[in-house]
Amino acid sequence: MSVFKDHFSSQAAQYRAARPSYPPRLFEVLAAHAPARECAWDAGCGNGQASVALAGHFQRVMASDPSAEQIANAQPHERVQYTVAAAEHSGLDAGSMDLVTVAQALHWFDVDAFHAEVRRVLKPGGIIAEWGYGECSVSVEVDAVFQVLYEDVLGAYWPAERRHIENAYADLAFPFETVAVPPLEMQTRWTLSHYLGYLASWSALQRFRREQGSNPLDGMRARFGAAWGEPGAERVVRWRLFTRVGRHG
Repeated sequence: MSVFKDHFSSQAAQYRAARPSYPPRLFEVLAAHAPARECAWDAGCGNGQASVALAGHFQRVMASDPSAEQIANAQPHERVQYTVAAAEHSGLDAGSMDLVTVAQALHWFDVDAFHAEVRRVLKPGGIIAEWGYGECSVSVEVDAVFQVLYEDVLGAYWPAERRHIENAYADLAFPFETVAVPPLEMQTRWTLSHYLGYLASWSALQRFRREQGSNPLDGMRARFGAAWGEPGAERVVRWRLFTRVGRHG
């Protein structure tokens, strides 16, 4: 039985504002592989970022998350229906989905139970796509300060499940026929303020604040500022996107 570990509800609005966008090419590729474009399910949808992108390719998108706070802060769209539900027990009709997606959330699921639910709800030939991203990169100077925060300051505060992101889900089962997709990257342009807002949305940083009663970014802003340069200048921030795509027989 899955136990919902809620690391994001307390900062749901901040999470929505701070997170980068997935590349449009990802959704084009997934839609091209799907047997039809009638309905997709975005499991663990969070703020609905992937859900809304899917709505550009599918007639209907069912988007679910166990966090009512995340659903309350999700991006509205006329073709997206949001529900509060566990990924392992979606309540969706059997054989009703052309595509199931999981964006940066699989490591929170009971993976075997979720995959059983995926097999139940997918149409024959339907597609399952699971993806995530780890550490971002800006420049040698900024990345060096980033590593101090990520490892030295927050290392003990990351949930154990974070290791699955760091090894690109290599230790998690994937009982589907693999579908090859091209390598993809997320990229955005941020000012220093937006970049620090992203770091502040991390679950490990929020846990540090709760347990230590202080914000670890406060003592590092000057170091980030010196590495960044002009605070109002936009710099390119990149993340490598890892993907697992498969077909239900």
